[in-house]
Amino acid sequence: MTARWTRRLGVAALLAAAVAGCVDSERLSRRDRADERSVTRLADPSELAAAEVPVDEALLVALAQAKNFHHKARVYMGDGNPQAAIEAVRQVLSVTFPAGAPEGVEVGLDARALLAKLLAGEGRLDEAMAEVSAGLASDPPESFFLANLYTVLGELHQARAEVAADPAGAAAERRAAIGALDRSIAINLEIQRRLGTEATP
Repeated sequence: MTARWTRRLGVAALLAAAVAGCVDSERLSRRDRADERSVTRLADPSELAAAEVPVDEALLVALAQAKNFHHKARVYMGDGNPQAAIEAVRQVLSVTFPAGAPEGVEVGLDARALLAKLLAGEGRLDEAMAEVSAGLASDPPESFFLANLYTVLGELHQARAEVAADPAGAAAERRAAIGALDRSIAINLEIQRRLGTEATP
């Protein structure tokens, strides 16, 4: 596997796992809470160093800052303050990453996905959709984080279908949900194919 993918997988290991603490458990079903645990979290940047992944200090600092804002969001949600949690996640988007670092794009996509989930949990579906649209507008490269953002997009369309005023509107939202989920599946399949190819001697 190339050094580029070794580094990307190391950062993915740091970013990807579970962040369930930021979501208002009172607004999620038991199944939704189980699903949320598998989305993303920000772990200790020292994990990268322990894995001997070559990452410079500026990137580690940026990742640590993003992790701190995620932690703040979890604390605010535990304190019953979802709006403060939303603002903490928004601050992730203000973290400065080294120029050209793909991790900056990935952290941004991750933050948009979590922000959309938090907003949706408060019934603010239009705002949630705007965050997802903002994440997709930059035409980011295919990654786990882009696939996850499309998954969230599918969930938002499904939620809008449930509150649609007419059957035709609900059907259109369900079709959009399937389209977004299919896009997520396709991205993940392509990543699996790419990883398999690059891992071949």
